Amino acid sequence: MNQRVIIFDFGSQYTQLIARRVRELNIFCEILPYNKTIEYDENIAAIILSGSPFSVRSENALEFDLESVKKKIPILAICYGAQYVVQKSGGRVESSHQREYGKSDLQLLSENDPIFEGIPDSSTVWMSHADTITALPDNAAVLAKTAGIPVAAFKYDTGGCPIYGLQFHPEVTHSERGLEILSNFLFKVADCTADWTPKAFIDETVADLKKRIGKDHVLMALSGGVDSSVGAMLLHKAIGKQLHCFFVNNGLLRKDEFEEVLESYKDWGLNIKGVDKSQLFYDRLEGVADPERKRKIIGGTFIEVFDEMAHDLPEVSWLGQGTIYPDVIESVSVHGPSVTIKSHHNVGGLPAHMNLKVVEPLRMLFKDEVRRVGKTMNLPESSISRHPFPGPGLAIRILGEITPERVRILQEADAVYIRKLREFGWYDKVWQAGVILLPVQSVGVMGDERTYESVVSLRAVNSVDGMTAEWSRLPHELLAEISSEIINTIKGINRVVYDISTKPPATIEWE
Repeated sequence: MNQRVIIFDFGSQYTQLIARRVRELNIFCEILPYNKTIEYDENIAAIILSGSPFSVRSENALEFDLESVKKKIPILAICYGAQYVVQKSGGRVESSHQREYGKSDLQLLSENDPIFEGIPDSSTVWMSHADTITALPDNAAVLAKTAGIPVAAFKYDTGGCPIYGLQFHPEVTHSERGLEILSNFLFKVADCTADWTPKAFIDETVADLKKRIGKDHVLMALSGGVDSSVGAMLLHKAIGKQLHCFFVNNGLLRKDEFEEVLESYKDWGLNIKGVDKSQLFYDRLEGVADPERKRKIIGGTFIEVFDEMAHDLPEVSWLGQGTIYPDVIESVSVHGPSVTIKSHHNVGGLPAHMNLKVVEPLRMLFKDEVRRVGKTMNLPESSISRHPFPGPGLAIRILGEITPERVRILQEADAVYIRKLREFGWYDKVWQAGVILLPVQSVGVMGDERTYESVVSLRAVNSVDGMTAEWSRLPHELLAEISSEIINTIKGINRVVYDISTKPPATIEWE
């Protein structure tokens, strides 16, 4: 499974979606910044150039080394990518009088080109652009138009491998035949092979881990979540007892989670140890309200705990992590070689003094792909379907200062929320759910007394991989039951609200 498709990212909000669509076709692909220099070989089957918020006509236009790949590898250029190809090859791109955004009717002008094989003469596509292609380079032909633009798709005959340009976005679901168009390009033009399957990934990854790690030992922190669990099982398959797992109680877990997670791992055959460091984390977080400082303190303290565990196991020379592809993508800026590390991810590496190498078996997988790998390895459904939980835990769901009492209040409220979702059959219909403890108090009435207590917000979203998310339409009856039980049974809360924000512009977590 060495074949791959490279997606060069020019900063489009849809770039990750292109990758997801390619992966849906069982073709391996990876996203690289537009200015990344790579060695080209026969294993690169195709290149896709993404859209961008920039204009190719701007002085700050993002430049790509088109000449290094032109003629050698089939290229699909989308939106900005298509305009860039035209402008750099002798065509013309001009500013439109108005931005074209939304659905348009694609009208095919060529019936014989393989990229549109099986596509009707008229279909709906999604547009998002301000500039327009007004003249194509020599040896390029228009394949499709819309009522608003004369060039909605073109083929550029370079004298070698072809370049296809699409002014619309085939990767979004609003383009009703978009996946078929991508499929036609990848299979009929680029001659890709559909060999990116969970089993193939497992076999290749285990073989690679065996070769890379050899007789070394690996230390890995588990969280009970699907990423670390699947990552640990891949390592376990590869190196067995050379893997040393531990589960840290940082005092910011869900109610009873420390005990429950350790119990759930008992039958997995893992070499695992539980470590309670909750007081250490509370001490470090005392008086800290700024979310970025919280993340850095938690991340730094985890590193110290890792270091302490590593010193107790002198044979360890690797640290295993459950990093997944969105972590990697979101940690690299497309605006240059600078790297922007999210402070709750460890994709930036470890302090030099630890002298540990990092191994990340899942760093090329999206969340749903991790789940499919876990199912293929027959891991328990309770672990595979568990909602994502943030690395800093409840610390970023407690807005403001962290105290043991505020953690207790949130744990109790969260436990009610998750239990009710399960009872009503909604837990598996929601991608992620949690309670946020707000740094405000409100007036309430309980019995004959006025109260002045905390407010919590319920958050539930539907998503595929966390890159985008839509708020979940929970039934009003369910929300009423959750609110009633939280307020009536948990001292310190007298008001419950529901968050109906999407990502973007909001994020899933509040901090």
